Amino acid sequence: MRKYPIGLQDFRKIREGDFLYIDKTRNIHELITSGHYYFFSRPRRFGKSLILSTIKEIFNGSQQLFKGLWIESNWDWEVKNPVIHLSFSQMNYQHLGLYTALNKEIDWIAERMQIVLSESELKDKFRELIRKASVDAPVVILIDEYDKPVVDYLDNMEVANENRAVMKSFYSVLKDADAHIRLLLITGVGRFTRVSIFSDLNNLRDITLSPQFVTLAGITQEELETNFRLEIEKLKLQAPDILQQIKDWYNGYSWNGMDKLYNPFSLLNYMADGDFQNYWIKTGAPAFLVKEVRTRPDFAFTEADVVVGVEGLEDLYIESLNPVTMMFQTGFLTIKAYDRSERLYTLGYPNREVKESVLTHLLAAFSFEETGRIKPVVTDLKKAFIKNDIALVVRIINLLFSNIPNPLWKGAKEAFYHGLIHNTFQMLGIDLASEVYSANGRLDVAVKTASHIYVIEFKLDSTPQKALDQILDQQYLMPYELDPRKKVAIGINFSSVDRKISGYLAQEM
Repeated sequence: MRKYPIGLQDFRKIREGDFLYIDKTRNIHELITSGHYYFFSRPRRFGKSLILSTIKEIFNGSQQLFKGLWIESNWDWEVKNPVIHLSFSQMNYQHLGLYTALNKEIDWIAERMQIVLSESELKDKFRELIRKASVDAPVVILIDEYDKPVVDYLDNMEVANENRAVMKSFYSVLKDADAHIRLLLITGVGRFTRVSIFSDLNNLRDITLSPQFVTLAGITQEELETNFRLEIEKLKLQAPDILQQIKDWYNGYSWNGMDKLYNPFSLLNYMADGDFQNYWIKTGAPAFLVKEVRTRPDFAFTEADVVVGVEGLEDLYIESLNPVTMMFQTGFLTIKAYDRSERLYTLGYPNREVKESVLTHLLAAFSFEETGRIKPVVTDLKKAFIKNDIALVVRIINLLFSNIPNPLWKGAKEAFYHGLIHNTFQMLGIDLASEVYSANGRLDVAVKTASHIYVIEFKLDSTPQKALDQILDQQYLMPYELDPRKKVAIGINFSSVDRKISGYLAQEM
């Protein structure tokens, strides 16, 4: 039986426990030999902590752990550097407060390194630790999940700002410690503006989008087929196209629009279970997105792709979070293409796992339905379309509206209704087009089954006849004239007073 390191982030445990390790030491070697000060952002469960743990063992001179790996014969194991390794996920700042928790962590590291500290203030203590640790050799500083004390309190801005101030003061020590530092690597999920946290670290290189390090974390297609060859051969006996299925489900993450990567957590879980599931989302739902939808009924990320400038990927401001930027940095969106001349990025869902998860949570947010109920409702809707039962389609849509609290209906605009409907239809698993442009205008939704093409227009506080007339007058069905399937035009009107579809008209063409 293969041993998969699911949830393991300690390189020593993985190697000594004979768990599968995908050799990233060549990438790491390039990192630690080509620069000194780095910031690296990747989504949760993407291998950031394991990279830091591996670097720690390299500089500790733990040659025996690297037997058979690329770096074993490409590193001078006689040279060692002291390592200060800080992981914010291991600190009890929620109970103690960040300042006290960091103070205790510095004391523990100093004790482990057999260093006696005389300073009492956090900033001074950190500076003293660096200087004393680097007496014989420059120190390596590894900081994991630097942003967690801020991200954990985005719903409590007072605490978030307090933690930001503590971190800003703490990191300022590093600016004047150049003579004592061999390597500094800070990792996290969010890329909060440097003015917020890293204002003094103007020598910090952000390699998040660097072409040189796009495959540092995550699993490439070649790494998949090499390291899981035995599993794939076995899976092919039952499903010859299994590689394409695995790719559709878990591949697609990219930080340059070209190199595609697998989420290690999802891929390892799939190899262990042999079942396609939404593994990654179970480690943390997009709470920020749910909150955004529920506090702003007009907000909807309803398109599969969105084009942004480089600024839309980089800095987050604690006071005003951009949902699209947050979705990219947390892994719910990824780079599908990059226009170098215009410096424009096209973002979209990386794979089926993420798309299905995001749409489920968006739909749950819009409808105030439990996430566990979303898939059954959508499945019923899909069956209704396949059976050409338009009355049932309307009843199911109204069911989704039934849990929405009254205050959200007040002042809601068409975007709110379109967001709910569009996200519902995207989950159908059948051919869907939204806001389709034609020579005469733009229709709201086209749904295609094996036997029918449904062209649907929505209105708010109007009449279904006006919606149907728009389809006919603007000839929205014209692009499908040569398609042999039956065509159905459907006009739907929402009533903000009745909080449901107040009427519909369907006409087969």
